[in-house]
Amino acid sequence: MWSDTLLAAERSHLIRIVIWSVTSAVLGTTFVAIIAGRRMSAPIALWFAIQTLVWGSVELIVAAARWSALSMRDVSGATRLDRLTWFAIGIDAGIVAAGITAVVMARRLTRNLGAVGGGLGVVVQGLGLLVLDLTFASILARLV
Repeated sequence: MWSDTLLAAERSHLIRIVIWSVTSAVLGTTFVAIIAGRRMSAPIALWFAIQTLVWGSVELIVAAARWSALSMRDVSGATRLDRLTWFAIGIDAGIVAAGITAVVMARRLTRNLGAVGGGLGVVVQGLGLLVLDLTFASILARLV
């Protein structure tokens, strides 16, 4: 009974990631198309949208790979999942830090608005994944 509850929780987590990634990819594509179609000069919005599109696509591929590997877990498998989740949380925090660094450096050193927009896109994607992974970690803490 415990293993099927864990599988359901993991499946729900992956569904949330798929929803986040599809929403990101669709919104990024929409904004890139609007900016390109209107021939607007909006480097912050354009590079934010490009980052959103790319990250959403990559997240969708990763979620699909993880979905295909879903299976019932024993105690050691649950422990590995918990450690993988905390590793992902560390990666997410690093992504947010890298995005903030890109924004600050682009703003202060180069005044490149495209790099600012790209950095903001990275921050938003990292924060989204961080929230999703922290939520899953709190669920795992109750199960494992």
